[in-house]
Parts: sequence; structure tokens; C-alpha cells
Amino acid sequence: MTMSSTGGRRKPPTIHDVAREAGVSRGTVSRVLNGGHYVSPAAADAVDAAIRKTGYVVNRHARSLITGRSDSVGFLLTEPQERFFEDPNFNVLLRGCTQALAAHDIPLLLMLAGTDDERRRITRYITAGHVDGVLLVSSHSGDPVAEELRAAGVPLVACGKPIGLGSKVSYVAADDRDGARDMVRHLLALGRRRIGVVTGPLDTPGGVERLAGYREVLAEAGVEADERLVVSGDYSRASGEAGAERLLARAPDMDAVFVASDLMAQGVLTALNRAGRRVPQDVAVGGFDDSPAAVAASPELTTIRQPWDRISSEMVRVLLAQIGGEDPAAVILPTELVKRDST
Repeated sequence: MTMSSTGGRRKPPTIHDVAREAGVSRGTVSRVLNGGHYVSPAAADAVDAAIRKTGYVVNRHARSLITGRSDSVGFLLTEPQERFFEDPNFNVLLRGCTQALAAHDIPLLLMLAGTDDERRRITRYITAGHVDGVLLVSSHSGDPVAEELRAAGVPLVACGKPIGLGSKVSYVAADDRDGARDMVRHLLALGRRRIGVVTGPLDTPGGVERLAGYREVLAEAGVEADERLVVSGDYSRASGEAGAERLLARAPDMDAVFVASDLMAQGVLTALNRAGRRVPQDVAVGGFDDSPAAVAASPELTTIRQPWDRISSEMVRVLLAQIGGEDPAAVILPTELVKRDST
């Protein structure tokens, strides 16, 4: 830092200080800070060394006035706030996106919008230009946020394919249907035939696709469909517990259950234990996600692993490409069956 003219607190270093230290022009420093175009490797190295030596920090506000960008990205969760703290998947995804953006020196702003008023307020904030793009998590059909942001020209990448928007919005997703197929095939291979399912919300892509995979494999195996074995949940532990209670009341001969999230599967285990059903001897239980909830369960859950690190890094990659002017894109990533003690 440089001393102030009054001899008091040191002033923060400026771009002029960096240029002087590096022995280059102010324009060269500016080009390095904005991507290094038309700068020789030697000059770029000199500027980088000068930035480290002087402790210079980019004035994002000043740069945004010039570039018209905020140099920040929003992480928008359209769920009630309590879901963010209960469901470990959101924290894993947030951490991965934060780390991926940090490599580009871009901060991530967490936005929670679980009510209509919150969604309207957050949508106004985003469309006013306070972030350059949005990573949208947990979109429901009928939720207007994705369409409103798309119509406003805001770069947007959803986690999971937004229902009803087709190719209009970029998205990154695990192959939910194929993961469900793998789990149900595994349960059938164990000799189970009365296989129940606790689905996710059927207004979300994961809820729809995982149920479809369950039904497809049962049909392929010639197992008669029984709607008494199908109940829906909302990915919360409580909904898994309630779903298992409904399944036991409707189909007491159930010998396995596929649960569309590990957190709900914890609730299923609670209900089965209360009913005196042993896992896996009486009822085998399979989850989905391979979140921290899977290994925290007792017994530990056989589950479908979603590649969270790849999902978060791909979401950031696709969003930054879209901010840079590229067209919307879709990425679907493979899942993996992880066998543990619950099956």
C-alpha cells in the first residue's frame, strides 16, 4: 500500500502502482485484468508479479461500470428456507459451484425464494442486473421463475431439466431414469417382487424420471403394476416416513422399497423400524443421491450416486459459456449403483 499525503492510513494500491512496479503501461495492466488479450506472456507475468507484490485488488464496482457486468453469479433455490438446511444435496451442490466459480475469481450469491413474494422480489433483483447469470436449483413445473428469467435474457442453467421449457433453458442433470432402472433391477435380482416406491415431487424432473424408470423395469420383468405400491413425497425425511406408513397400510406384503432420495429413505427406515420390519431381511431399501444422509442412515443405504462434483462444475462451465454469448446447452451425466447394508 502507499502512504496518504497526510501521513495517516495507507491508501490501497492502484492500477498505476501495479503498472509502475511491472514496468508496463496502465493499458497493459488493464488488458491483463480483463483476460490478457493482446498481452505478451512476459508482460502478463510481470503484471501478475506486481499485483502480488503490491497487494492490488480489483475494484469490482468500477469495473462493472465499464463492462456492464456485475462479475457475480446467483445460486437460486426455489424451495422453503428450511429445506436448504435439511437436505444435504443443496449444500453439496452449493459448495461445488462456489469452488468452480472461485477458479474464475467470481463470487456466488445464495438466493432463497420459497414463496411467491420471495420469487417476485428475487426475480426483480436478478433482472435489474445485479448478477450476470443464475444457477437454478429445484425448479417445479408451473414455477414462473425460469421462464421469466429466460424471457428477460438472463443467462440461466438449471440443475435438472425444467419441465415444460424443453431446449429453451440450459440444464445439467444426472440420468435420473437410468439410475432408477439400476436400483429396481438390483432389487429384482435379490428376489424381491413386491417393490414399493416413494417418489419425489411429480412436478419436478427428478420425481417424474425416477418414477418412470421404476415402472419401466417392472414392466420389462413382467411384474404386474400395482398402484398401491406407489406413493409420493417431497424429498424431506418426514415425507419418506409418511410414505412408508402408507405403503405398509396398503401393501403389508411389500418386500422392498425404492426411495427417490436418501433423506426420504431415512424416514422410510424409521417407519419400518417402528413397524417391526427388519432391513434388509424383511424389506430391502434403496435410496437415491449418495448424499451424506446415505452413510448416516442405519443400516447404511444402498443408493444411486449422483456425480455432484461434475454436476456443479458443468453447471458453472455451461453458465459461463452462456454469459460469454454461447447458446443454451444440455448435459446429462451417468449415475452409479452403490451397494451397502440396506439391501
